[in-house]
Amino acid sequence: MSGPGQPTRKPPLYSQLSVLGAVCLMLGACNRGVTEKTPELADATRPSVAASAASSASAAPIVLPPAPYLPVAPGTPVVSPTANGPEKVDFQDVAMGTNVHFIAYTNPKVDVEHVKAAISAGVAEMRRLEDVMSEWKSDSEVGKINANPEQWVSVGPQTFEVISRALAESKASGGAFDITFQAMSGLWKFGSAADAVPKLPTPAEVAARRKLVDYRTVELDPKALAVRIPKGHKIGLGGIAKGYIVDRAVAVMKQAGIECFLVQAGGDLYGAGKKPDGSAWISGIQDPRQVEGVSFASIALTDHAFSTAGDYARSYVIGKRRYHHIIDPHTGYPATASRSVTVWADDATTADAIDDAVFILGPEKGLKLVEATPGVGVVIVDKNNKVWISPRIADQVHVTREPTDGI
Repeated sequence: MSGPGQPTRKPPLYSQLSVLGAVCLMLGACNRGVTEKTPELADATRPSVAASAASSASAAPIVLPPAPYLPVAPGTPVVSPTANGPEKVDFQDVAMGTNVHFIAYTNPKVDVEHVKAAISAGVAEMRRLEDVMSEWKSDSEVGKINANPEQWVSVGPQTFEVISRALAESKASGGAFDITFQAMSGLWKFGSAADAVPKLPTPAEVAARRKLVDYRTVELDPKALAVRIPKGHKIGLGGIAKGYIVDRAVAVMKQAGIECFLVQAGGDLYGAGKKPDGSAWISGIQDPRQVEGVSFASIALTDHAFSTAGDYARSYVIGKRRYHHIIDPHTGYPATASRSVTVWADDATTADAIDDAVFILGPEKGLKLVEATPGVGVVIVDKNNKVWISPRIADQVHVTREPTDGI
């Protein structure tokens, strides 16, 4: 649940470790901001972005494109050898309004050309699902739901799966995560949609829009794979779809026989296997009050996903208060309990959905949600700059210093 605003391409990443910055803007602009800060990976030769896991039972099989590999402009794969044999392919491009980054290694059964083909197929799958699920595209399945309130709208199995999963996460978080937040689109303006001089909405405007935010109004028909919303309501999958799409790209890579790789889209990433030297993938956790690239901790990833929600990526300060795009559905205003939340999970869909909910709930309630969710861990920097680490990932996180304080 982040604020609205059309997405902008993220600035290039830095070479040092950083955390993904983030919050919710989706495949183009919605719950997770496209100008969010992105995590850096220790072995990346260029800025990195990674995310994903678990394939979906409802997903259609992926067919890899034939050689020769033709990179999607402007991306060009960079191939480099490693000390112990495998070659590394590093590829970056833009999709879903954000940077996407793949790093993958060859193995005895998979050569460089096959790795390139798998990455190409992964990017193509990302773009296909963006076209299907983006609320900013009128001809997408989500766009059609929003354009036809009070009517049952048929959708594909993947869109239905993501909406169903989102509603389940909404229930689990007591409505802290809510895809009907899209009704407030245009009210709060951040990122590329921000006014030259930031202007706060009036309390009356916030109250009127907030009445349209309630995940319980979304109806599902599992047999018909159809969705219906009330008049005046809208949905946006920005807080969960990017993670799901990363998971699908990960599934493409695994189907292609790639064993060691990273997939990242903005603030969502997934690391599969271990690097050829036997070490885990490492990503930094951004200091929420420092410039991009400055981290206060790092986290290890082996067959796990990582997602961060932060109040620093798309925000502005008026007086002594920071306003940002992670909006609390219960109040209609930017959440105030946290500065950043980094979630570690088995799959990117889960990590993407939970980070915003924990951010809004704050450390005490957020930790309860995390502990109640199998396989999930979290690092929280709360409103007072205190760092909270859930027991499940205490051995995966290395804190190097205290986060910087400030508004």
